[in-house]
Amino acid sequence: MTFTDPHRDPPVPDLPRLPAEPYPYHRAALARPGNRWWHPLTTLLVAVAVFAVLMLPTVVALVVAGIFVPSIGTAVDRAVSVDADLTDPAQLLFMLATICLLWPAAALGVRWGGRRPAGTLSSVTGRLRWRVFPRLLGLAAVLFVVWNGLSLLLPEAWVQAGEGRGDGSSGNVWLLLLVVLAVVPLQATAEEYAFRGLLMQGIGSWLRHPAFAILLPVPLFVLGHGYGLVGQIDVAAFAVATGWLAWRTGGLEAAIALHVINNVGVFALGSVGLSDPNATDMPLAALPFSLAFLLAYSLIAARAFPAPALTAKPHERNGHPPTSGTTAASSRV
Repeated sequence: MTFTDPHRDPPVPDLPRLPAEPYPYHRAALARPGNRWWHPLTTLLVAVAVFAVLMLPTVVALVVAGIFVPSIGTAVDRAVSVDADLTDPAQLLFMLATICLLWPAAALGVRWGGRRPAGTLSSVTGRLRWRVFPRLLGLAAVLFVVWNGLSLLLPEAWVQAGEGRGDGSSGNVWLLLLVVLAVVPLQATAEEYAFRGLLMQGIGSWLRHPAFAILLPVPLFVLGHGYGLVGQIDVAAFAVATGWLAWRTGGLEAAIALHVINNVGVFALGSVGLSDPNATDMPLAALPFSLAFLLAYSLIAARAFPAPALTAKPHERNGHPPTSGTTAASSRV
């Protein structure tokens, strides 16, 4: 006969264990129980499908609207052609709005295709860390002003190398500024979720070293920007800087802040006629200033923002208190 001790604690059920050390941002998908090697593929397929589904009603609505308002149809036709004019508020709005769809596509791709919370794209904490944004936005804004102020010291002949398709603002200054302030932050954020979020974490699921996750998405980001050689070098450097920031800080906040300030600043200057948003390249003389801007921001932001991947405890990262003998798995959605 077997006797049991009535004072003995009941057995603790086995729960999924998290790793002893927290995963860095590019490997965040591996921190979820049940991760499979094919999840990056299904994540990408679902993201592409969601993007297509979201685009379809948008295009249909614009085509129908263009039947009754010909100017809308004309604006859409030009926006998707090589003759797109980013000083036209309607064309600018259409182009930016389509890019914004990358954000929900990436989030739903991770949620449905990757079988993990969409918040894991934001940071290793499973969410955006909103408190750091004012500091990061302020840093990026100050450095952007300094960068553009110093570039004004260049001889005028040196800064005329960029080829453009227009001569600055079309005259719709206030409407252009409204579109820039309302939509550009969403567009910049969407690109970060797609390129530094979905792609970095997908590659990081397979390849351990962060260099692969940072560098492999760069060509795709460069191809999405139709600039000349100098401009493409600048875009590539931007992609490397934001990818490194995502890995180093454990999230997208620093990259989003940099991208938002850069794009808002560039489009705002174009809106008031201080630059040509339709330029197809940038002057070679301006490249060192741009690279210095990226380097300064990256180093300062990294020092002011310790990487959660190096400091966060597993139970803190997943929002659970420690339990006796085992660590509970996260259920944040």
